[in-house]
Amino acid sequence: MARVLTALRQHWKKSTFGACLLGWGGHWLYGKHCDNLLRRAACQEAQAFGNQPMPATMPLKKATVFLNPAACKGKAGNLFEKNAAPILHLSGLDVTVVKTDYEGQAKKLLELMENTDLIIIAGGDGTVQEVITGLLRRADEAAFSKIPIGFIPLGKTCTLSHTLYPESTNQVQHITNATLAILKGETVPLDVLQIKGEKEQPVFAVSGLRWGSYRDAGVKVSKYWYLGPLKTKAAHIFSMFKEWPQKHQAALMYLGPTERPPEEPEEKSSRPPLYVRLYRRLRSYWSSPKEFPQKVAPEDWEELKLSTIELSIATRNRQLDLTRTEDYMDICIEAESVSKGEFVHRGSQKMRDPYMCPEGSQCIQASRCILQLPEGTGGSFGIDNEEYEAMPVEVKLLPRKLRFFCDPRMREQLLQAVVQ
Repeated sequence: MARVLTALRQHWKKSTFGACLLGWGGHWLYGKHCDNLLRRAACQEAQAFGNQPMPATMPLKKATVFLNPAACKGKAGNLFEKNAAPILHLSGLDVTVVKTDYEGQAKKLLELMENTDLIIIAGGDGTVQEVITGLLRRADEAAFSKIPIGFIPLGKTCTLSHTLYPESTNQVQHITNATLAILKGETVPLDVLQIKGEKEQPVFAVSGLRWGSYRDAGVKVSKYWYLGPLKTKAAHIFSMFKEWPQKHQAALMYLGPTERPPEEPEEKSSRPPLYVRLYRRLRSYWSSPKEFPQKVAPEDWEELKLSTIELSIATRNRQLDLTRTEDYMDICIEAESVSKGEFVHRGSQKMRDPYMCPEGSQCIQASRCILQLPEGTGGSFGIDNEEYEAMPVEVKLLPRKLRFFCDPRMREQLLQAVVQ
């Protein structure tokens, strides 16, 4: 024992390095053990759903999973197979996994998709945007939009997960909670934005649209990875060298909020007797049709010219409110007069909350808007963190268009807010 202590004291540098390496290895193994325990507990909970008895004549529920293996720098496929796939298979669902090979493929696959009971999106913001765009472009979108949608957050940016699931620093727990939420069946309605250019097919988004300097600088942050924690500030500082002050000019026309109709359950009326139906049919046949001119209320458009450092059009999905009596989207026009220090500081904040509306900005609530850009305007839009060419667009709110599975705890918080 004395020889060991003497050797450790004489070679203290190697001893210190070995102790650090042993401590790191133990911590890594303990983390893996905890992750396995989380997976086992989630699988046992899923198996309880699969063991529930059901009539022999009732078919299994079909679940179609759209998986983007390239999400999370190519790790999404492995994350799905380890953490989500076992839960889905143990739950008793008839699972079909569709893997996308290139950008935009999910839109095309949705056009060919047959009937399914559940749609599950496994990826990030880009995968969500592709799937809902393909879904709502279908000719029979009125029927397919009623299919509940599950979201398994596997991408680098998963904005929607903050609305649907509780925050978690453990990735395995976050994925397993999201998958179990699909089995529990609780859903919430989410608004969708329909964004249509002059010639292009419409694009749909659940978060919003951004156009401006903060978005342009944010997409270049990854280029400065070698600067570590300073990469965000570096991207915004270097963007100021190219052009300052940075202004974006456009014309905006918009309509105000619309009244939200009450959500009433559909009641199936009993079929009237045969003689009543015959009488109604004969009366409608012999009576002459009367046409009454319908008065259409003129739309009250408001117009303004804007010059801003950034414009954002966002849904209210980040702050769900079941008691809201009006449907609208938030338009944030930020002031163009910003100092360089404020630009860098706000840019860092917008990396965490892209649709924050800082003080001094003009906030507008609208149900529909038209954005006109001057000829020769370059740059790009960010639609749900996906890049699109900047062009004149019409943005229309589709209130409560889709239903997404959510964690029961999140839905309970919304219901408690209604009671209070």
